[in-house]
Amino acid sequence: MIRFTHLVHGEGPVSGPAAAHSGLALAEGRPGPVVFWNITSRCNLSCTHCYLRSGPGRLREDELTTDEATALIDDLAGAGVPLLLFSGGEPLVREDFWVLAAHAKKRGLPAVLSTNGTLVTPEVARRLRDAGIGYAGISLDGATAATHDAFRGVPGSFDRSVQALKHCIDAGLRCGVRFTVTKMNHGELGRLIALARALGVHRFCVYWLVPSGRGGDVHTDLQVAPGEVRAVLDLVYRETIRTDPAVMEFLTVDAPQDGACLLARLEGDGSPAYDRAYRLLARMGGCSAGRRVANIDPSGNVYPCQFAQSEEFLAGNIRDRPFSDLWNDPGNRVLAAFRAGKARPGSQCSTCGWQEVCGTGCRVRAYVQSGDLDDGDPLCLRQGNI
Repeated sequence: MIRFTHLVHGEGPVSGPAAAHSGLALAEGRPGPVVFWNITSRCNLSCTHCYLRSGPGRLREDELTTDEATALIDDLAGAGVPLLLFSGGEPLVREDFWVLAAHAKKRGLPAVLSTNGTLVTPEVARRLRDAGIGYAGISLDGATAATHDAFRGVPGSFDRSVQALKHCIDAGLRCGVRFTVTKMNHGELGRLIALARALGVHRFCVYWLVPSGRGGDVHTDLQVAPGEVRAVLDLVYRETIRTDPAVMEFLTVDAPQDGACLLARLEGDGSPAYDRAYRLLARMGGCSAGRRVANIDPSGNVYPCQFAQSEEFLAGNIRDRPFSDLWNDPGNRVLAAFRAGKARPGSQCSTCGWQEVCGTGCRVRAYVQSGDLDDGDPLCLRQGNI
Protein backbone atom coordinates (compact mmCIF):
# COMPACT_ATOMS: atom_id res chain seq x y z
CA MET A 1 0.00 0.00 0.00
CA ILE A 2 1.50 3.32 -1.10
CA ARG A 3 -0.30 6.11 0.70
CA PHE A 4 0.28 8.95 -1.75
CA THR A 5 -1.52 11.60 0.30
CA HIS A 6 0.12 10.66 3.58
CA LEU A 7 3.56 10.59 1.95
CA VAL A 8 3.10 13.94 0.20
CA HIS A 9 1.12 15.90 2.78
CA GLY A 10 1.85 14.01 6.01
CA GLU A 11 -1.81 13.44 6.78
CA GLY A 12 -5.09 12.10 5.43
CA PRO A 13 -8.70 11.73 6.55
CA VAL A 14 -8.39 7.95 7.02
CA SER A 15 -4.74 7.06 7.62
CA GLY A 16 -3.29 10.29 9.00
CA PRO A 17 -3.48 12.20 12.28
CA ALA A 18 -6.95 13.49 11.43
CA ALA A 19 -8.22 9.90 11.62
CA ALA A 20 -6.95 9.18 15.13
CA HIS A 21 -10.44 9.20 16.59
CA SER A 22 -11.71 6.66 14.07
CA GLY A 23 -9.58 3.81 15.37
CA LEU A 24 -7.64 3.64 12.11
CA ALA A 25 -4.43 5.27 13.29
CA LEU A 26 -2.43 2.07 13.77
CA ALA A 27 -0.74 1.71 17.13
CA GLU A 28 3.01 2.19 16.93
CA GLY A 29 4.97 -0.74 18.27
CA ARG A 30 2.17 -3.30 18.09
CA PRO A 31 3.85 -6.51 16.94
CA GLY A 32 1.11 -8.11 14.87
CA PRO A 33 0.27 -7.67 11.17
CA VAL A 34 -2.80 -6.13 9.62
CA VAL A 35 -5.04 -9.16 9.02
CA PHE A 36 -7.22 -9.48 5.94
CA TRP A 37 -9.89 -12.02 6.94
CA ASN A 38 -12.16 -13.55 4.31
CA ILE A 39 -14.96 -14.50 6.70
CA THR A 40 -16.96 -16.16 3.93
CA SER A 41 -16.63 -17.18 0.30
CA ARG A 42 -20.29 -16.44 -0.34
CA CYS A 43 -21.19 -13.34 -2.31
CA ASN A 44 -24.29 -11.91 -3.95
CA LEU A 45 -22.17 -10.89 -6.95
CA SER A 46 -19.85 -12.86 -9.23
CA CYS A 47 -17.01 -10.52 -10.13
CA THR A 48 -14.75 -11.13 -13.11
CA HIS A 49 -11.53 -10.54 -11.16
CA CYS A 50 -12.37 -11.97 -7.71
CA TYR A 51 -9.21 -13.38 -6.10
CA LEU A 52 -11.30 -15.76 -3.96
CA ARG A 53 -13.58 -16.98 -6.78
CA SER A 54 -16.56 -15.96 -4.64
CA GLY A 55 -20.15 -15.97 -5.81
CA PRO A 56 -23.72 -16.94 -4.98
CA GLY A 57 -23.97 -20.30 -3.22
CA ARG A 58 -20.20 -20.70 -2.80
CA LEU A 59 -20.36 -21.67 0.87
CA ARG A 60 -17.38 -23.68 2.04
CA GLU A 61 -18.58 -26.55 4.17
CA ASP A 62 -15.62 -26.07 6.48
CA GLU A 63 -16.17 -22.32 7.03
CA LEU A 64 -15.16 -21.32 10.55
CA THR A 65 -18.01 -21.56 13.06
CA THR A 66 -19.04 -18.60 15.18
CA ASP A 67 -17.21 -20.03 18.19
CA GLU A 68 -14.05 -20.60 16.13
CA ALA A 69 -14.30 -17.12 14.67
CA THR A 70 -14.69 -15.37 18.02
CA ALA A 71 -11.79 -17.41 19.42
CA LEU A 72 -9.71 -16.24 16.46
CA ILE A 73 -10.58 -12.63 17.27
CA ASP A 74 -9.42 -13.24 20.85
CA ASP A 75 -6.11 -14.57 19.54
CA LEU A 76 -5.64 -11.67 17.11
CA ALA A 77 -6.32 -9.15 19.85
CA GLY A 78 -3.82 -10.87 22.12
CA ALA A 79 -1.24 -10.99 19.33
CA GLY A 80 -1.22 -7.20 19.01
CA VAL A 81 -2.87 -7.08 15.60
CA PRO A 82 -3.33 -3.35 14.88
CA LEU A 83 -6.20 -3.73 12.41
CA LEU A 84 -8.63 -6.43 11.29
CA LEU A 85 -10.20 -6.17 7.87
CA PHE A 86 -13.47 -8.08 7.43
CA SER A 87 -13.67 -9.21 3.81
CA GLY A 88 -15.21 -11.98 1.73
CA GLY A 89 -16.86 -12.88 -0.52
CA GLU A 90 -19.31 -10.35 0.73
CA PRO A 91 -18.89 -10.23 4.53
CA LEU A 92 -22.40 -8.90 5.09
CA VAL A 93 -23.96 -12.14 3.83
CA ARG A 94 -22.44 -14.07 6.73
CA GLU A 95 -25.25 -14.40 9.25
CA ASP A 96 -23.09 -13.84 12.33
CA PHE A 97 -21.17 -10.85 10.95
CA TRP A 98 -22.64 -8.58 13.62
CA VAL A 99 -21.59 -10.99 16.35
CA LEU A 100 -18.02 -10.95 15.04
CA ALA A 101 -17.95 -7.17 14.69
CA ALA A 102 -19.27 -6.76 18.23
CA HIS A 103 -16.67 -9.17 19.58
CA ALA A 104 -13.83 -7.29 17.85
CA LYS A 105 -15.12 -4.06 19.41
CA LYS A 106 -15.33 -5.73 22.83
CA ARG A 107 -11.73 -6.89 22.55
CA GLY A 108 -10.53 -3.43 21.49
CA LEU A 109 -9.46 -4.68 18.06
CA PRO A 110 -9.87 -1.92 15.42
CA ALA A 111 -11.87 -3.26 12.48
CA VAL A 112 -12.79 -2.12 8.98
CA LEU A 113 -14.96 -3.56 6.22
CA SER A 114 -14.33 -4.43 2.58
CA THR A 115 -17.68 -4.73 0.80
CA ASN A 116 -19.29 -4.49 -2.61
CA GLY A 117 -21.77 -2.09 -1.01
CA THR A 118 -24.93 -3.57 -2.47
CA LEU A 119 -26.26 -4.58 0.96
CA VAL A 120 -25.45 -1.31 2.72
CA THR A 121 -28.72 0.43 3.47
CA PRO A 122 -29.02 3.54 5.68
CA GLU A 123 -29.79 1.25 8.63
CA VAL A 124 -26.81 -1.02 7.89
CA ALA A 125 -24.48 1.99 7.62
CA ARG A 126 -25.58 3.25 11.03
CA ARG A 127 -25.25 -0.23 12.48
CA LEU A 128 -21.72 -0.55 11.10
CA ARG A 129 -20.79 2.73 12.73
CA ASP A 130 -22.26 1.67 16.06
CA ALA A 131 -20.57 -1.75 15.86
CA GLY A 132 -17.17 -0.05 15.87
CA ILE A 133 -16.36 -0.48 12.17
CA GLY A 134 -14.03 2.45 11.56
CA TYR A 135 -14.12 2.49 7.76
CA ALA A 136 -15.91 0.86 4.84
CA GLY A 137 -14.13 0.32 1.53
CA ILE A 138 -16.67 -0.06 -1.28
CA SER A 139 -15.72 -1.42 -4.71
CA LEU A 140 -16.46 0.51 -7.88
CA ASP A 141 -14.90 -0.73 -11.11
CA GLY A 142 -15.93 2.09 -13.38
CA ALA A 143 -17.48 5.52 -13.54
CA THR A 144 -20.57 4.15 -15.30
CA ALA A 145 -23.09 1.44 -14.57
CA ALA A 146 -22.29 -0.25 -17.87
CA THR A 147 -18.62 -0.77 -16.98
CA HIS A 148 -19.05 -1.61 -13.31
CA ASP A 149 -22.00 -3.96 -13.76
CA ALA A 150 -20.16 -5.85 -16.51
CA PHE A 151 -17.35 -6.62 -14.03
CA ARG A 152 -19.72 -7.43 -11.17
CA GLY A 153 -22.09 -9.65 -13.12
CA VAL A 154 -25.31 -8.16 -11.71
CA PRO A 155 -27.27 -5.26 -13.26
CA GLY A 156 -27.95 -2.43 -10.84
CA SER A 157 -24.92 -3.09 -8.64
CA PHE A 158 -23.29 0.23 -9.60
CA ASP A 159 -26.24 2.30 -8.44
CA ARG A 160 -26.50 0.35 -5.19
CA SER A 161 -22.78 0.75 -4.48
CA VAL A 162 -22.91 4.49 -5.11
CA GLN A 163 -25.90 4.72 -2.77
CA ALA A 164 -23.93 2.76 -0.17
CA LEU A 165 -21.23 5.42 -0.16
CA LYS A 166 -23.89 8.08 0.40
CA HIS A 167 -25.42 6.06 3.24
CA CYS A 168 -22.04 5.71 4.95
CA ILE A 169 -21.34 9.42 4.69
CA ASP A 170 -24.80 10.27 6.02
CA ALA A 171 -24.21 7.92 8.96
CA GLY A 172 -20.86 9.51 9.79
CA LEU A 173 -18.94 6.38 8.78
CA ARG A 174 -15.67 6.97 6.94
CA CYS A 175 -15.69 5.30 3.55
CA GLY A 176 -13.75 5.04 0.32
CA VAL A 177 -13.77 3.77 -3.24
CA ARG A 178 -11.80 0.65 -4.19
CA PHE A 179 -10.99 0.62 -7.92
CA THR A 180 -9.13 -2.20 -9.69
CA VAL A 181 -7.35 -0.97 -12.82
CA THR A 182 -7.80 -3.02 -15.99
CA LYS A 183 -7.65 -2.47 -19.73
CA MET A 184 -11.43 -2.15 -19.72
CA ASN A 185 -11.74 0.69 -17.20
CA HIS A 186 -8.48 2.66 -16.80
CA GLY A 187 -9.84 5.39 -19.05
CA GLU A 188 -12.67 6.05 -16.59
CA LEU A 189 -10.42 6.71 -13.60
CA GLY A 190 -10.59 10.50 -13.84
CA ARG A 191 -14.37 10.49 -14.01
CA LEU A 192 -14.60 8.06 -11.10
CA ILE A 193 -12.36 10.27 -8.96
CA ALA A 194 -14.63 13.22 -9.83
CA LEU A 195 -17.64 11.16 -8.74
CA ALA A 196 -15.94 10.20 -5.48
CA ARG A 197 -15.08 13.83 -4.84
CA ALA A 198 -18.67 14.90 -5.49
CA LEU A 199 -19.97 12.23 -3.11
CA GLY A 200 -17.56 13.35 -0.39
CA VAL A 201 -15.81 10.02 0.20
CA HIS A 202 -12.73 10.04 2.39
CA ARG A 203 -10.38 7.74 0.49
CA PHE A 204 -9.72 6.60 -3.08
CA CYS A 205 -7.81 3.31 -3.44
CA VAL A 206 -6.33 2.24 -6.77
CA TYR A 207 -5.74 -1.52 -6.90
CA TRP A 208 -3.59 -3.19 -9.54
CA LEU A 209 -4.78 -6.50 -10.91
CA VAL A 210 -3.04 -9.52 -9.36
CA PRO A 211 -3.22 -12.91 -11.14
CA SER A 212 -5.00 -14.70 -8.31
CA GLY A 213 -8.32 -16.59 -8.37
CA ARG A 214 -10.52 -15.44 -11.24
CA GLY A 215 -8.09 -12.53 -11.59
CA GLY A 216 -5.61 -15.11 -12.85
CA ASP A 217 -8.09 -16.36 -15.45
CA VAL A 218 -8.47 -12.89 -17.00
CA HIS A 219 -5.02 -11.52 -16.22
CA THR A 220 -3.60 -11.81 -19.74
CA ASP A 221 -6.59 -10.05 -21.27
CA LEU A 222 -7.10 -7.35 -18.64
CA GLN A 223 -3.64 -6.39 -17.33
CA VAL A 224 -2.69 -2.85 -18.30
CA ALA A 225 0.36 -1.95 -20.39
CA PRO A 226 3.31 0.17 -19.15
CA GLY A 227 1.99 3.33 -20.78
CA GLU A 228 -1.36 2.84 -19.09
CA VAL A 229 0.34 2.24 -15.72
CA ARG A 230 2.24 5.49 -16.15
CA ALA A 231 -0.90 7.42 -17.07
CA VAL A 232 -2.74 6.10 -13.99
CA LEU A 233 0.14 7.01 -11.67
CA ASP A 234 0.43 10.47 -13.20
CA LEU A 235 -3.28 11.05 -12.62
CA VAL A 236 -3.15 9.80 -9.02
CA TYR A 237 -0.16 12.06 -8.35
CA ARG A 238 -1.87 15.13 -9.81
CA GLU A 239 -5.02 14.47 -7.81
CA THR A 240 -2.96 13.97 -4.65
CA ILE A 241 -1.20 17.30 -5.10
CA ARG A 242 -4.37 19.27 -5.73
CA THR A 243 -6.65 17.67 -3.13
CA ASP A 244 -6.96 18.97 0.43
CA PRO A 245 -5.47 16.13 2.52
CA ALA A 246 -8.06 16.71 5.23
CA VAL A 247 -10.84 15.92 2.76
CA MET A 248 -9.82 12.92 0.64
CA GLU A 249 -6.71 10.78 0.39
CA PHE A 250 -5.28 8.66 -2.42
CA LEU A 251 -3.33 5.43 -2.32
CA THR A 252 -2.36 2.53 -4.55
CA VAL A 253 -2.33 -1.14 -3.58
CA ASP A 254 -0.45 -4.25 -4.78
CA ALA A 255 2.54 -2.48 -6.34
CA PRO A 256 5.29 -1.35 -3.91
CA GLN A 257 7.20 0.09 -6.85
CA ASP A 258 4.62 2.87 -7.03
CA GLY A 259 6.58 4.40 -4.16
CA ALA A 260 9.59 4.79 -6.45
CA CYS A 261 7.39 6.43 -9.07
CA LEU A 262 6.06 8.85 -6.47
CA LEU A 263 9.58 9.71 -5.28
CA ALA A 264 10.71 10.35 -8.85
CA ARG A 265 7.89 12.83 -9.33
CA LEU A 266 8.51 14.54 -6.00
CA GLU A 267 12.20 14.86 -6.86
CA GLY A 268 11.40 16.25 -10.29
CA ASP A 269 9.10 18.84 -8.73
CA GLY A 270 11.66 19.78 -6.09
CA SER A 271 9.11 18.93 -3.43
CA PRO A 272 10.08 19.37 0.24
CA ALA A 273 8.13 16.16 0.91
CA TYR A 274 10.75 14.04 -0.85
CA ASP A 275 13.02 13.33 2.12
CA ARG A 276 10.18 12.39 4.47
CA ALA A 277 8.52 10.23 1.84
CA TYR A 278 11.80 8.43 1.12
CA ARG A 279 12.39 7.68 4.80
CA LEU A 280 8.86 6.30 5.24
CA LEU A 281 9.03 4.13 2.13
CA ALA A 282 12.48 2.80 3.03
CA ARG A 283 11.18 1.88 6.47
CA MET A 284 8.35 -0.08 4.86
CA GLY A 285 10.83 -1.83 2.56
CA GLY A 286 8.61 -3.15 -0.22
CA CYS A 287 6.04 -5.94 -0.30
CA SER A 288 4.06 -6.29 2.94
CA ALA A 289 3.07 -9.93 2.42
CA GLY A 290 4.08 -12.12 5.34
CA ARG A 291 5.63 -9.16 7.14
CA ARG A 292 3.11 -6.40 7.80
CA VAL A 293 0.01 -8.14 6.46
CA ALA A 294 -1.48 -11.62 6.65
CA ASN A 295 -4.55 -13.34 5.28
CA ILE A 296 -6.95 -15.83 6.83
CA ASP A 297 -9.43 -17.52 4.51
CA PRO A 298 -12.97 -18.72 5.37
CA SER A 299 -11.66 -22.13 6.46
CA GLY A 300 -8.95 -20.74 8.74
CA ASN A 301 -6.04 -21.20 6.35
CA VAL A 302 -3.28 -18.64 6.85
CA TYR A 303 -1.44 -17.05 3.91
CA PRO A 304 1.10 -14.21 3.55
CA CYS A 305 -1.52 -12.02 1.86
CA GLN A 306 -4.96 -12.30 0.31
CA PHE A 307 -3.51 -12.72 -3.19
CA ALA A 308 -1.25 -15.61 -2.18
CA GLN A 309 -4.03 -18.11 -1.54
CA SER A 310 -2.51 -21.16 -3.17
CA GLU A 311 -1.20 -24.44 -1.79
CA GLU A 312 2.47 -23.52 -2.03
CA PHE A 313 1.86 -20.41 0.09
CA LEU A 314 -0.15 -22.08 2.86
CA ALA A 315 1.47 -21.17 6.19
CA GLY A 316 -0.88 -23.25 8.35
CA ASN A 317 -4.42 -23.38 9.68
CA ILE A 318 -5.74 -21.79 12.87
CA ARG A 319 -7.63 -25.00 13.69
CA ASP A 320 -4.30 -26.77 14.07
CA ARG A 321 -2.33 -23.98 15.65
CA PRO A 322 -3.27 -20.44 16.81
CA PHE A 323 -2.53 -17.65 14.37
CA SER A 324 -0.23 -16.01 16.91
CA ASP A 325 1.91 -19.16 17.07
CA LEU A 326 2.07 -19.51 13.29
CA TRP A 327 2.96 -15.88 12.78
CA ASN A 328 5.74 -15.89 15.35
CA ASP A 329 7.29 -19.22 14.35
CA PRO A 330 10.71 -18.47 12.79
CA GLY A 331 10.71 -21.97 11.30
CA ASN A 332 7.59 -21.42 9.20
CA ARG A 333 8.87 -22.11 5.71
CA VAL A 334 6.36 -19.97 3.82
CA LEU A 335 6.55 -16.90 6.05
CA ALA A 336 10.34 -17.14 6.20
CA ALA A 337 10.53 -17.10 2.40
CA PHE A 338 8.43 -13.93 2.18
CA ARG A 339 10.32 -12.22 5.00
CA ALA A 340 13.79 -13.04 3.73
CA GLY A 341 13.12 -11.89 0.19
CA LYS A 342 15.78 -9.96 -1.66
CA ALA A 343 16.34 -9.44 -5.33
CA ARG A 344 17.58 -12.51 -7.17
CA PRO A 345 21.05 -11.93 -8.67
CA GLY A 346 20.63 -11.05 -12.32
CA SER A 347 17.02 -9.97 -11.96
CA GLN A 348 15.86 -6.50 -12.98
CA CYS A 349 15.65 -5.50 -9.31
CA SER A 350 19.21 -6.54 -8.38
CA THR A 351 20.74 -3.52 -10.13
CA CYS A 352 17.93 -1.03 -9.49
CA GLY A 353 18.65 2.00 -7.35
CA TRP A 354 15.10 2.03 -5.97
CA GLN A 355 15.31 -1.42 -4.35
CA GLU A 356 15.48 0.06 -0.84
CA VAL A 357 12.01 1.55 -1.15
CA CYS A 358 10.16 -1.12 -3.13
CA GLY A 359 12.05 -4.38 -2.69
CA THR A 360 11.05 -6.56 -5.63
CA GLY A 361 7.50 -5.28 -6.02
CA CYS A 362 4.52 -7.61 -5.66
CA ARG A 363 5.93 -11.04 -4.79
CA VAL A 364 2.85 -12.92 -6.03
CA ARG A 365 2.88 -11.23 -9.41
CA ALA A 366 6.59 -12.05 -9.75
CA TYR A 367 6.01 -15.68 -8.76
CA VAL A 368 3.20 -16.18 -11.26
CA GLN A 369 5.37 -14.86 -14.08
CA SER A 370 8.66 -16.64 -13.31
CA GLY A 371 8.11 -19.12 -10.48
CA ASP A 372 10.48 -17.07 -8.31
CA LEU A 373 9.27 -14.92 -5.39
CA ASP A 374 12.44 -12.84 -5.63
CA ASP A 375 12.20 -11.99 -9.29
CA GLY A 376 10.99 -8.56 -10.36
CA ASP A 377 7.36 -7.51 -10.54
CA PRO A 378 6.38 -7.51 -14.24
CA LEU A 379 4.20 -4.44 -13.66
CA CYS A 380 7.22 -2.32 -12.64
CA LEU A 381 8.19 0.65 -14.82
CA ARG A 382 11.74 0.33 -13.37
CA GLN A 383 14.78 2.54 -13.40
CA GLY A 384 14.96 5.10 -16.22
CA ASN A 385 11.51 4.17 -17.44
CA ILE A 386 9.81 5.61 -14.36
